Amino acid sequence: MARKFNVAVAGATGAVGTQMVQCLEERNFPVELLRPLASERSLGKSVSFHGQEIPVEVLNENSFVGIDIALFSAGGSVSLKYGPIAAASGAVVVDNSSAFRMEPDIPLVVPEVNPDDIALYKNRGIIANPNCSTIQMVVALKPIHDAARLKRVVVSTYQAVSGTGQKAVTELAAQVRALLSGQEAEAKVYPYRIAFNVFPHIDVFLENGFTKEEMKMVNETKKIMGDDSIRVCATTARVPVFYGHSEAVNIETERKISPDDVRALLAQAPGVKVVDDPANRLYPMPLDAAGQDLTLVGRIRQDTSVENGIVLWIVADNIRKGAATNAVQIAEILAEKYL
Repeated sequence: MARKFNVAVAGATGAVGTQMVQCLEERNFPVELLRPLASERSLGKSVSFHGQEIPVEVLNENSFVGIDIALFSAGGSVSLKYGPIAAASGAVVVDNSSAFRMEPDIPLVVPEVNPDDIALYKNRGIIANPNCSTIQMVVALKPIHDAARLKRVVVSTYQAVSGTGQKAVTELAAQVRALLSGQEAEAKVYPYRIAFNVFPHIDVFLENGFTKEEMKMVNETKKIMGDDSIRVCATTARVPVFYGHSEAVNIETERKISPDDVRALLAQAPGVKVVDDPANRLYPMPLDAAGQDLTLVGRIRQDTSVENGIVLWIVADNIRKGAATNAVQIAEILAEKYL
């Protein structure tokens, strides 16, 4: 009989934590015991798992005793404090925050791209889940990199409000209702109204003029791909969409590759679905990506401004593949190969 595992989910009542629990159920992860953890604010709440209501426990230093795998989605400060505690208790941590991503001895993993790096969890008992916008991009770019070697990547993102959390989803809905009723829209989560607006500002601005989100895409892409020579430039924007990040990605490769070659490669790529028939108005959209785990790729075309250039449009559900599903996929490989 296959082994079952004791799994803790830290941040179980948040948007990503809720989805992590749902993904564990959907994918029939071999759970012996599920321990949902959250702050004291969530005391009295429960999570639904395989038809049972499991009470949420308050996260503390003893929460990880007897736990095999701990999925974290409770923010960077919580991960920094409790991640090492969970690892010391014997759990393998899969952390969704940015706390450990660029630590040289902690693996940063997208299962379709660098699954072998999972073995490095033995260094500190922690595996980092990448940024949502990075995950969907590298899933699509890895097969192209293997075939033609990426030299340069220029990406512009159009990111859904759910990337900020449930409060932003609620705020967008409230703002739309207010504006359509002829009332003023109140902005609390973001510096500006997001309804019927777009702003090129995700996370804090850094001294180099880029935002932290943009530099995450630059640095994480190189680490996941295992290639520091890839030059990456990102502009990230917030758009009034509930679920699903979209990306316009312009790549330059060392060897020439045609749009047809790219389509053929991506049609065989794990986790990717090619949606590319503009003549029939078929192209990836957040509406189609929301609620599924595949990364949709379309608008594949030759760049007319550079010799070895390809342009792509990439869309994925940021809460699922961009966060929860990726973490559960890592847990699946851990369970199958290492634990």
